[in-house]
Amino acid sequence: MLLVIDVGNSNTVLGLYEGDTLREHWRVVTHNYRTSDELRILFLMLLTTSGVDPKAVSGCCISSVVPQLNMALQQVCHDAFGVTPLMVGPGVKTGMVIQVDNPKEVGADRIVNSVGAISKYDGALIVIDFGTATTFDVVTAKAEWKGGVIVPGVQLSADALFEHCAKLPRVEMSIPKYVIGTDTVGNIRSGLTYGYADLVQGLTRRMMDEMDEEATVVATGGLAALIAEINDSIDVVDPWLTLDGLKAVFTRNSKDTP
Repeated sequence: MLLVIDVGNSNTVLGLYEGDTLREHWRVVTHNYRTSDELRILFLMLLTTSGVDPKAVSGCCISSVVPQLNMALQQVCHDAFGVTPLMVGPGVKTGMVIQVDNPKEVGADRIVNSVGAISKYDGALIVIDFGTATTFDVVTAKAEWKGGVIVPGVQLSADALFEHCAKLPRVEMSIPKYVIGTDTVGNIRSGLTYGYADLVQGLTRRMMDEMDEEATVVATGGLAALIAEINDSIDVVDPWLTLDGLKAVFTRNSKDTP
């Protein structure tokens, strides 16, 4: 079986593939300075509590935007599973041409999101990931990664309001019935949900204007489904796009897929 791990700034998402089937998946909080021993205990606990024998893991693929964890993650794969993990980064085969000024600075999460989208959807693509930051990635029908946009994530914006505005409360994300809020919570909730829906609508429209082809808009990440409810520019919500992208990268770089 193949264990894939996407280490984000806020959360780490793990998936276990048996062939082409995503058998299990888990989401845990990212702690930037966990040791390899802590990670090993965590990963083994997740597997065993789901009824999976850790010895069944025969391959690992990792994308990480938290460099200080990379060495510990590699050590865990060696110690717990006896495998050398494939770390997504420069030199790894993706089947995608990165046509930007400095390909090395493109985040591994954005690469695997785009690879996952290419493996599942036809034609040109705009891939949106609602994570700590909200990222937009543009991929042509020829699998050329052209660049994109980065904006603060929805939850990050909500947290910033709470932390830097003394009288504003922390707000749980949901879609309000009306855009015009009648209390402080309603005002904030409307701004975050409808504001980000319109941000996505506007940016995707501007991207389409600059592209030479029609594109399918694929969204992933924790708040993708919520924003898609009030936004008609998103064509597909794919919650496991990043994990599928990691599997696709591993398959391309391995002769024998677990």
